[in-house]
Amino acid sequence: MFASLGFALPWLIPLTDALVLVVLATIIAESIILYSGAVQLEAHRSTTKMLSLGDDNKIELIIENTGNFAVHTELYDEIPYQLQMRNLGLKEKLIAGETRDISYHIRPVVRGEYHFGFLNAITTVATGLVARRMRLAHPAMVPVYPSVIQMKKYELLAFARISTFEGVKKVRRLGHSYEFDQIKTYSIGDDVRSINWKATGRRSQLMVNQYEDERAQPVYSIIDKSRSMHMPFNGLSLLDYAVNTSLVISNIALRKHDKAGLITFSNIIGSSLVAENSELQLKKILQALYFEKPRQQESDYQLLYRATRNIIKARSLIFLYLNFESMYAVDRALPVLQKINRDHLLVVMIFENTELTTYSREQVEFVSDIYAQTIAQRLIYDKKSIVARLRKYGIQVILSKPEDLSINTVNKYLELKARSLI
Repeated sequence: MFASLGFALPWLIPLTDALVLVVLATIIAESIILYSGAVQLEAHRSTTKMLSLGDDNKIELIIENTGNFAVHTELYDEIPYQLQMRNLGLKEKLIAGETRDISYHIRPVVRGEYHFGFLNAITTVATGLVARRMRLAHPAMVPVYPSVIQMKKYELLAFARISTFEGVKKVRRLGHSYEFDQIKTYSIGDDVRSINWKATGRRSQLMVNQYEDERAQPVYSIIDKSRSMHMPFNGLSLLDYAVNTSLVISNIALRKHDKAGLITFSNIIGSSLVAENSELQLKKILQALYFEKPRQQESDYQLLYRATRNIIKARSLIFLYLNFESMYAVDRALPVLQKINRDHLLVVMIFENTELTTYSREQVEFVSDIYAQTIAQRLIYDKKSIVARLRKYGIQVILSKPEDLSINTVNKYLELKARSLI
C-alpha cells in the first residue's frame, strides 16, 4: 500500500523501503531464535492406565518452556481416530522457564485400544511473523475398558446404610439372616421378632438385634450381545450400557461378600465365568467384558438355558440384559425364561427407547408427522405390553432408560437383598 502511494507521494518511498527492511530483519531474527535452539519446549501427556467407556476422561498435558525466550504456542494433540475430534486447539503463552498444566476431556464410546500420536506445538515469538512446528510428547496407547469410573462411583453402595448417591434408594431390610451385626434402638418398621428384651430392660427403651445380609449368594450378569443390542443411545450401544452395568453390579456383589459371575450369549456362548468371590474375580470380569464384541445373529435362548444348567449349579440371582422390540421375540424367549425363573431368581432388564418417547411428545405440524408419531406411541405401548406379559408369568422385569440402567440394577439388587430373596 505504501509503495502504491509512493507514486503520488514520493517521500513515502524511503519509508516503505525502511519498513520492508525492518520486516525482513524481524523475520530473520525470529527464524534464528526459533530454529537455533534458543527456544526449547518439553511436554508430557499424562493419562490413567485405562480409560472408562462412556465417561469424561481427563487428559493432562504438562508443557515446559526450557528456552530463553517467552513463546506463544498453539497445541494440537493427535487424538485417537475413534474420537473423531478435529477442533482441539489449546493456545498458551509461556515465559522462559515456566511449566504449565493443561487438560482436556474425551468421552470414548467404543471399547478397545486408543492410540495417541504426537503433541504438535505451533510456536511463535514476539511478532509471530515466523512459526515453527514442534513435535512433543511421544505416541502412546491407552485401552478403553468398561466404565471403571462408574464402578468406583457406586462402590459405596455395597452397604445400604451409606447409600447417598442421587437416584439410589435406601431400602429397609425385611427379615434377617443369622449373622448378628449389632444392637440398635428400635425404629418403626423394624422386625418385632428381633427385639432384644435383655437390652431393652437395661436401657428402658426398645432395642433390636440387627443382622447382616446373607453372604456368598451367587449373582450372575447375563448379557445378550445379538443384533438387537446394537442400537445406540447417546453414543453408546445398548450392549455397552449392559457391559458397564454388569461391572458395577459385580463389584457391589463382591463388596457385599456375594459371588459374582458372567455369561454372554447370542447364537453362541461367549464369556462364561462361574460365580466366585475371590480377589481376582473382578479383574477376570473386567477383562472378559473388555473383549466382548456385538454379533449380527439372533439369540439362541435354548442355548442360553443349557448354558445356565451347565454353568450355574446353585440357585442364583440373575440379571439378564436384553432388548425385546416385539411380542414375537418375547413369545420365542418366554418358555426358556420361565424355566430359568423356576430354578433361579431372574430379573430381566429391558431398555426403554428414549428417542421414541421424546419424539412422541413433540409438537407436530404435518400429517406425515402425525402418522409417524402414532407409530412411535404404538411401539412404546408394545414395550409396556412386553413388560406386563413377562410379569404375568412371575418374571421380575425392569424397564429402564439406558442411562439409568446402573442405578436401577443397583436398587433392585439392594431391594432383593433387603427382602432376603437371595
